Amino acid sequence: MAHDIALPELGENIDSGKVTAILVAVGDSVTADQPILELETDKAVVEVPCPDAGVIAEIRTKEGDTLTVGDVMIVLNGGGGTATSVAAQEKESSPESKAPELEAVVSEPTAEPAPEPVAIPEPTPAPKMDSPSQPKLNARAAPSVRKLAREIGVDINEVEPDSAGNRITHEDVKQHAKNLLTSSPAASAVRGTTTIAAVKLPNFEKYGPIQREEMSQVRKLTMASMTRSWTTIPHVTQHDKADITEMEKFRKERGKSVLAAGGKLTATAILVKVLAEALRKFPQFNASIDPENHEIIYKGYYNIGIAVDTPAGLIVPNIKDADQKSLVDISVEMAGMSERARERKTKLDELQGTSMTITNIGGIGGTSFTPIVNAPEVAILGVCRAKMEPVYIDDEFQPRLMMPISLSYDHRIIDGADAARFARWICQVLEQPLNLFL
Repeated sequence: MAHDIALPELGENIDSGKVTAILVAVGDSVTADQPILELETDKAVVEVPCPDAGVIAEIRTKEGDTLTVGDVMIVLNGGGGTATSVAAQEKESSPESKAPELEAVVSEPTAEPAPEPVAIPEPTPAPKMDSPSQPKLNARAAPSVRKLAREIGVDINEVEPDSAGNRITHEDVKQHAKNLLTSSPAASAVRGTTTIAAVKLPNFEKYGPIQREEMSQVRKLTMASMTRSWTTIPHVTQHDKADITEMEKFRKERGKSVLAAGGKLTATAILVKVLAEALRKFPQFNASIDPENHEIIYKGYYNIGIAVDTPAGLIVPNIKDADQKSLVDISVEMAGMSERARERKTKLDELQGTSMTITNIGGIGGTSFTPIVNAPEVAILGVCRAKMEPVYIDDEFQPRLMMPISLSYDHRIIDGADAARFARWICQVLEQPLNLFL
């Protein structure tokens, strides 16, 4: 039996990609989990496997196409018939996938017995917001589309599909949100969101020649995620300095042994280990906020993200279980991870499940800055270039190598005093001998 094979969900915040290579041809026999195409996502180039064994009957895409999660890639003859598209549809129609929308509909009459309360301060948009929810309760949308709608505060049942088959896409959700923000300020007020009108651009050609260039996929993702983080997280940044004079001696002394193992003992590698230990001591920094349920989620794992500067933009892979690894292990893993990031071959699992991120611009310079928290994380540690400074010790000034750190955090869950203690603890650990971490 022929059945469609659709693009599966590829990871957190990855909903589409560009086809860079087709690895099969019509008539080819494939096994389960055999790669059938290469996809350039917002963060990496990944191989997409076929979930079933069978024979390729039809290829529905070509190199250069942009595929969204749920789009059909190939038609397969044979196999178990457990195509991704069928599984996705079953997941969408299951009670679990509809639970959030059903709860929203049921909870309204519980909180407001009258179906159309006239005492709401914004009476005009109320019918518009409430009326479409019931007729379109069975909105057709992939799980990743529903997740996006929940994250940005959009009721999936209010979204009008713009594609054939009445299937709601990511673009439909984004356009619906844009319409709410730009054309209905009252609706935005009811939802508790802030309407920020986009600045109308002047005609720059009046002043001289210009050039327009389309944003890269990484830049588009960065723009969206940073805007969301900056507008939804109340940021505060705590600045401090660590005396890394002894740490630098340690790093140079042990550098050769780490190099022999295939890694490089850098300040960032040491910070990864120190930060993992800091998260164990201060669990509120290894957490996320669940605003829908008014809960704080504390994580029992310590995966440290490292911002890597690449030609395509900023990539943030992470070191899994950094608390359980030695400095040598972390250094070796970082070397391979950084190389893959620059070649756009980062593994998908390296981009998922980050506890907290380190962004180190010390190789460029700077004295302090305000890094933006990458939601759903609640903090990020920024590091600038260390420099020699006179420090008053034992009744005299001594030259010490001081490294500035900048800790940005979500003030909804982290208090200023806790942030100051966290930053100071990191500085104090960096100032101590690090032999115990090897």
